Amino acid sequence: MIGGERDRPGCDPTAYFRLTRRRWLQAAAALVGASFLPGCGSSRGSSASLQPVPSGPFTQASLVVTPTIAGAIGPAFAGLSYEKSQLYGPLFSGSNTDLAALFRMIGPSVLRIGGNSMDRNVWTPDGAGQTSGQIAPRDVDGLAAFLQATGWQCLYGVNLGGAATGATTPALAAAEVAYVAGKLGASLLGIEIGNECDLYGDTGSYFAGNWSLSQFIALWQEFRAAILAAAPGVVLTGPADASNESSWTIPFGTTVTKSEISLLTQHYYRANGQSPTSTVELLVSPDAKLVTDLSTLATGAAAIGVPFRIAECNSFYNGGSSGVSDAYASALWVVDFLFGCALGGASGVNLHGGGDGPGYTPIANSGATIVGARPEFYGILLFTLAGPGALHATQLSAGTLNATGYAIEKGSGGINMVIVNKDETQNLALTVTLPGAASTATLLQMTQRSAGATGPDLSATAGITIQGGGIGPDGSFAPSSAYTLSPSGSRLTCYVPALSAVLVETS
Repeated sequence: MIGGERDRPGCDPTAYFRLTRRRWLQAAAALVGASFLPGCGSSRGSSASLQPVPSGPFTQASLVVTPTIAGAIGPAFAGLSYEKSQLYGPLFSGSNTDLAALFRMIGPSVLRIGGNSMDRNVWTPDGAGQTSGQIAPRDVDGLAAFLQATGWQCLYGVNLGGAATGATTPALAAAEVAYVAGKLGASLLGIEIGNECDLYGDTGSYFAGNWSLSQFIALWQEFRAAILAAAPGVVLTGPADASNESSWTIPFGTTVTKSEISLLTQHYYRANGQSPTSTVELLVSPDAKLVTDLSTLATGAAAIGVPFRIAECNSFYNGGSSGVSDAYASALWVVDFLFGCALGGASGVNLHGGGDGPGYTPIANSGATIVGARPEFYGILLFTLAGPGALHATQLSAGTLNATGYAIEKGSGGINMVIVNKDETQNLALTVTLPGAASTATLLQMTQRSAGATGPDLSATAGITIQGGGIGPDGSFAPSSAYTLSPSGSRLTCYVPALSAVLVETS
């Protein structure tokens, strides 16, 4: 199964992107570049604003950005997902300034509250709050304050699995949604009913041995009717499936139609984190299954007439793979994953996390205390810095190396490009051809270096930087000025060092 977390321990949405890119990418003064040695406009010993020549062997490579539009990235594309139990952790509150600062770095976007704990916690309207197994008004109040502090919206999940034992009912779910809708207001993006309901019939699950899509839809409709009676106009989404896109997700959407849901939601994980084959090498390799699943979802969602979102995902399920999901490999992987989802037609992605275990989470926390930004967070940040916009089709030629290249058309003109080099030894000496002339270009570089090491390591869990800057648990971040490149008409050159990702911005 591809079950997500099984057994695991109202503002301008583009404003932050614009301010952040301006602060970093326009900070460097325009300088005259040196000759391409062996493939880039800089040389050793040049000004600090020029990209230095990486050590080690080079492969000549080329990236052609075509005029063809192949997709789009919306302003709230890269979001996060947390277990519902984090509401009484308590993680989310208006006073958690460290977490809010990290959210603002990659937002505003969408926070999804769900996971397996969605079906294990019961709305308790007279509860004291911060009590295991219960969701009380005080817990929702903290979430509302956090959303206000960050400018994020919320995709909020309610318990459906508990209906098997009577732990929850349509009336109880409706009362919870009515309170959530009143408290969150415009910050509420939508309501999910149940989590990974396609697995409810599995051995040991809520409706083991007696479950079908038709039974799910009937129960879902009962909950929907009660919710809308208590909170008219609230937006519903679903079905939040673990997998089974063709046999469950699309048939569900086709049955309920766009008159009952505004968003089709799906989960995705690469493989089982407990499998010995879930290695760094697998994580950064091309993912054919993702391409197939996205194609199924895109075709089905278009026929239904609603967008789709990968509302819970990460590297490997069962909490991730230690030394892989929490390592530098995840930073490179997530850049490819996010762009892949955008090119595959998704309207957004929510990367699941929470806690401080050895597996996946973009941000590590212990209760309300923020431990730090994990490697994956750096990749998410680099993606968001590329900004929302139309995606151009690209043609990357790098021999047999494991490398990828993406291009985003900025609303203000110009092209942003992200190139990811996952080869462990070969640097790319890259020539870029744009669909039009560029007058300026700058480059930011994400890489990893452990103390005493001679180069990056996919398995390293620390030492990741963007333009030399690390991210503090409080959201502090002081990168160096972007490197200055020297475009010539529609062409420019740069380096993409081994095991790195670069963001090139042109205007």
